[in-house]
Amino acid sequence: MHVYVVSVTNPSLPPVLFLPTGTPVPGEAGTSAEASIELRNTPDGSIALVAFSTLDQLVECCGENQHWVRVSTEHLPKLHARQHYDLIMLDSPLPEGLRH
Repeated sequence: MHVYVVSVTNPSLPPVLFLPTGTPVPGEAGTSAEASIELRNTPDGSIALVAFSTLDQLVECCGENQHWVRVSTEHLPKLHARQHYDLIMLDSPLPEGLRH
């Protein structure tokens, strides 16, 4: 597991991330479904964005039925503005009870 402080210029982050989401909610007529990014609370009280470097990693760490979105790292500031988080946890397995 890798933990990163929020930063869009961090050269260690891959150019694309796969983010676990909740079940998509259908949009209004003519719009696409909207999914909320799943955030996790850490033991120290921080809010973590859970991200995966590949789709295979997401499936391995979250389960085959996990909903997800692919996000370009360059769009992280927009995501952060909509859903605040303190840090990014990259390729971190979820506990069995939280997997789909």
